[in-house]
Amino acid sequence: MSNSPDNKELEEWIADIQQGDTGRYALIVAAFQQPMYRYCCRLLANRQDAEDAVQDVLVKAYQSIHRYKPTVHFSAWLYRIAYNHCLNLLRRRRLHRQVMRIFRPETVAASPEQELDALLYKPSLAAALSRLSLEERNLLILRVFEEKSYEELSEILKITPNALNKRMARIKKKVKLVMESEEEEQWNEPQSAMNTKI
Repeated sequence: MSNSPDNKELEEWIADIQQGDTGRYALIVAAFQQPMYRYCCRLLANRQDAEDAVQDVLVKAYQSIHRYKPTVHFSAWLYRIAYNHCLNLLRRRRLHRQVMRIFRPETVAASPEQELDALLYKPSLAAALSRLSLEERNLLILRVFEEKSYEELSEILKITPNALNKRMARIKKKVKLVMESEEEEQWNEPQSAMNTKI
């Protein structure tokens, strides 16, 4: 995301689009397509669904851009559209259980991001994340993977930064407790297996 436009540049593009220069929207697509794809892919746990979702989200954003006002950051506005769209897909297709596939990524080309993510995909972590609600997972994805600040999260999720901080602390505690118990079980299993053989 280093090639992302700064806020001033972005607001200029949006103003131009709102005044009829629709060709400028291609710049927004180029800047946000990849981050949106990563985000949708993690929520939907399916590459093809994520590709379709990104197209739908960018079309929805284009259709609604005349209603956008710079009182919120554009990226927060866009992530909110993406979240609502993905949530509707998940509800409609009853894919809640499949969200866990985001923690078992397909290894096509090992990009530095995938290599870094792979360090986090431990069975104990996957088990812990499976116990989180979709809303909790979404908060974790935005905060950890998308590296959003609490201020940005507040704009996206319409929750105060203070409440988000508390919610995040609860999620971390929940994940840590489950991971610890899962890891204990993994250590105990080989021992019990040995005992049954003796």
